[in-house]
Amino acid sequence: MLKNSLLGVIDATANHKGLQELTIHRSPAAVPFGGRYRLVDFILSNMVNSDIRSVAIFPKFQYRSLMDHLGSGKNWDLNRKRDGLFFFPSPSLDYPVTGLGSLDHFAANIDFFMRSEQEYTIVANACTIFNMDFKPVLECHIEAGCDITAIRKDGVSLDIFLLKTSLLKELILTRHETSYLSIRDVATDPNSPFTLCSYHYDGFASMIDTVEKYYEASMDLFLPKIWSELFAMERPILTKVKDEPPTRYAEGASVKNAMIANGCLIEGTVENSIIARSVRIGKNSIVKNCIIMQKTKVEESCILEGAILDKDVIVERGAHIKNSGPMPFVIRKGSVQGAWMNS
Repeated sequence: MLKNSLLGVIDATANHKGLQELTIHRSPAAVPFGGRYRLVDFILSNMVNSDIRSVAIFPKFQYRSLMDHLGSGKNWDLNRKRDGLFFFPSPSLDYPVTGLGSLDHFAANIDFFMRSEQEYTIVANACTIFNMDFKPVLECHIEAGCDITAIRKDGVSLDIFLLKTSLLKELILTRHETSYLSIRDVATDPNSPFTLCSYHYDGFASMIDTVEKYYEASMDLFLPKIWSELFAMERPILTKVKDEPPTRYAEGASVKNAMIANGCLIEGTVENSIIARSVRIGKNSIVKNCIIMQKTKVEESCILEGAILDKDVIVERGAHIKNSGPMPFVIRKGSVQGAWMNS
């Protein structure tokens, strides 16, 4: 009954100030996570696993890497002749980010909504780490006679809203009369003329809008309960497939409690760290409590602790990078680091 009745809308316009160290060259939705994923993979996979076959992504800033990652949508089975994956970048950088689900941004692409045949729409942010089936949300929404349902975790909105597609179109077309700027505005207005409901999600969820939350959520992956919940076999988190050789562990390498993607060369020691694809850890180097992104090279005899290294970083021989504060130290994409650092 409910199959194919949901349209997916992902708002990727957010430009979180707390994530700026990781978003200089990419949108927050495209920030790498867990060694082989991007943040957007979670909401997109949740939609696909909930039988959503039409998904529209609305980006604004620095979205080249996001489009490169998602491509035609093939890895999510969204490269379809009918429905599939759609990109609708903001027609102007002057458009203000007015809250999740900008009605002006939607209005610039009103033809898409007018052509959509799905009765209901999920409007969601692109930066929440979770694994959820939206079908029970839709069932509760219909049974309770709601106009808009907000998904919440511990009483806090996850910026994910369910409403009828017809209501969404009405809100878009009447935005100047109602003064509502976004779906979030409507869903949080105590004087709203609509029936507002909440759906309480009990599983693990983290909205990644600061470097601290990013680091904390990454380290949470080492907890078996959270790992098994996020990466449930029956609801897989899908991502772009890259054909790379297995990681090679040299004689003398030591790896404990680590997540290591394909294509790496590990010659040193790695503990409690997440290592992305094609990373090299040199001989006698020690990496602890770190996140190291794709194609980064750590040369010999380095010590790294409590740091996030973005893509294509080079850590020169003998460098020491230790974080002594509550916030992880971030080395930006493409940097060359050779001096002793104690953040």
